[in-house]
Amino acid sequence: MTDTMIAVIGGSGIYDIDGLENAAWTAVESPWGTPSDEILTGTLDGVKMAFLPRHGRGHVHSPTDVPYRANIDALKRLGVTDVISVSACGSFREEMAPGDFVVVDQFIDRTFAREKSFFGSGCVAHVSVAHPTCPRLGEACHQAGQAAGITMHKGGTYLAMEGPQFSTLAESKMYREHWGADVIGMTNMPEAKLAREAELCYASIAMVTDYDSWHPQHGEVDVTEIIKVLMGNADKGREMVRRLPALLGAERDACPHGCDRALEFAILTAPEMRDAALVQKLDAVAGRVLNAG
Repeated sequence: MTDTMIAVIGGSGIYDIDGLENAAWTAVESPWGTPSDEILTGTLDGVKMAFLPRHGRGHVHSPTDVPYRANIDALKRLGVTDVISVSACGSFREEMAPGDFVVVDQFIDRTFAREKSFFGSGCVAHVSVAHPTCPRLGEACHQAGQAAGITMHKGGTYLAMEGPQFSTLAESKMYREHWGADVIGMTNMPEAKLAREAELCYASIAMVTDYDSWHPQHGEVDVTEIIKVLMGNADKGREMVRRLPALLGAERDACPHGCDRALEFAILTAPEMRDAALVQKLDAVAGRVLNAG
């Protein structure tokens, strides 16, 4: 058994957690750069919590510029075991309406201007992201959302685009009709891949704000309307998070899906050939495996 520590990475509109006891903003240093912001830590119903505003307080980081590696590394250094990502998304499905939440379980990664791995020359690793989210954590979010009165959709494919511009009509129709995506956003990649490399359980909650540009009755994305829905979704998101500690508990067993052992056989570089500087940077992310030889 290990202590549970739940981290919430808040997207657009979510900049804190309600009801945290002993709340304090903490600066965490990372060899991968400066995280998006300080991290808010505390306890909620006896469970350790951490909150990181993905775009920084005041929304200063664009989706491309979010320091994803520093963020995940900093959470790992704090002792986080479970990461809940909440982010604003467009919907490709009529039934996934603005104001609804989707528990994402698959991704299509269309980003191209971001560093996507902690590993590289001098320490090569290949982790599986066939199932990129943690079913146990996703189920807890689903239950928490339902208890909060939110319309929840269990399962969905998230198309991660580079941004910062929204989709063209042609792109929106292609993603919906030919690629089978359910929602679209700009921030869950490479975040989900990095969480897997760091052996963290990861769940993604897409908070639907609009129908992207495919819907004939809604037309192109209207930022004014998005902001209205965004504010309502932020309140719902905080209400969902408030119920998670009771569902996840203050202690946890090993992840039944192996998220916390993702690096078990992933590192291929022979110990004597590993780059010492890179290995040092990997002390938090991969220390469990590297220190075991």
